[in-house]
Amino acid sequence: MKLLTVALLVIVAAMVVKTYLLSFRFQSPQDYADTGPQFVLNKHLSGEILSEGIIFGPNGKMANSFVAKMVGEWDGDTGTLSEEFTYSNGTTQSRKWYLTLGPDNTFTATADDLVGEAQGTISGSTVQLHYQIVLPESAGGHVLKATDWMYLTADGAIMNKSEMRKFGLKVAELVATMRPVQGTTQ
Repeated sequence: MKLLTVALLVIVAAMVVKTYLLSFRFQSPQDYADTGPQFVLNKHLSGEILSEGIIFGPNGKMANSFVAKMVGEWDGDTGTLSEEFTYSNGTTQSRKWYLTLGPDNTFTATADDLVGEAQGTISGSTVQLHYQIVLPESAGGHVLKATDWMYLTADGAIMNKSEMRKFGLKVAELVATMRPVQGTTQ
């Protein structure tokens, strides 16, 4: 019996270590400080951008896919990112982010479907963004804690991965590409 208890404790400890120390949500902006190319928010989120992505539900299966047309516009340290989503289930969504660059490679963002203000950090070739998002009523109207990471590649494409959590449990995940439309600012 004692051996079984020890074995169960080791398994639980390994699961906790994996969940809390070796997972997506525990990477840090400092992990990417020396990576390149440098992500410049008002450069790489400027002009026309085409995004394509997949959304996974709480069971890990694809729940939806999307194509989004985005337009980033900047005036100094403030900018907007307008997004027009078309989902594979036939629904559409419009969102507009309001972005403000801050000191020490930080920024804030707001949007109509956020609770409060999102907090962002730019580090090397990455951007990390934390916020609370309110799902549409058709999806239950839940408030989820989101962690977004954007990774700038050498050819100017941005890879985006997001996790959404409720009560600490992952309930959705998004993986997307964002590519500048040829002939636009970037």
